Amino acid sequence: MGENKTHPSKFSSFLSSLTSEGFQQAARAMTEMVGETFSVTEPKITAVKFNDIPKILGGPENDAVGIYLRIEGNFPGQIMMIIPYSKALELADLIMGEPIGTTQSLGRLERSALAELGNLTGSFFLNAIADSSGVYVRPSPPAVIVDMVGAIMDIILATSDVLSEEVLMVQAKFIQNQRETQADFWIIPDHPTIDTLTETAS
Repeated sequence: MGENKTHPSKFSSFLSSLTSEGFQQAARAMTEMVGETFSVTEPKITAVKFNDIPKILGGPENDAVGIYLRIEGNFPGQIMMIIPYSKALELADLIMGEPIGTTQSLGRLERSALAELGNLTGSFFLNAIADSSGVYVRPSPPAVIVDMVGAIMDIILATSDVLSEEVLMVQAKFIQNQRETQADFWIIPDHPTIDTLTETAS
């Protein structure tokens, strides 16, 4: 991994409206896919230090689930949805229309449901960036990782070229039939991406 660099606030502002648009489109796509109405709260975006992520998630040894997408094209970086394991079970129940507490472990079907949520959210977010800025972007297929928070963070470090010192934490709640579960997404751009998109947004 290369040298850490600072995350400009202008980049955060540029992504704020695009994130909201992408999440709303993902909720509509989930509605069509499962036949139940999904909605999402307005995403809250916060710039945080990359090294603070494990602390926010309860510590590096906590069990968690990561849905990982590598961003390819003119916007190199990563999108990772990292949630505590117990919350991932709740989110799987929400997506699959099961009562909370039904899912006790993540089998192939549950992992596929979580992967599809991460894929839809990441894809629509990237589509919003492409439509707004004219850059070419595409996500890799989603990968579901069940491990400790620290091990998931190691994967991010291992696949980054030049990582920004700060990353964007996007917090939103997915709602279905008056049930809601929070999901935290992390937008982790390689540093050249920040320069490219902020120049485009100028």
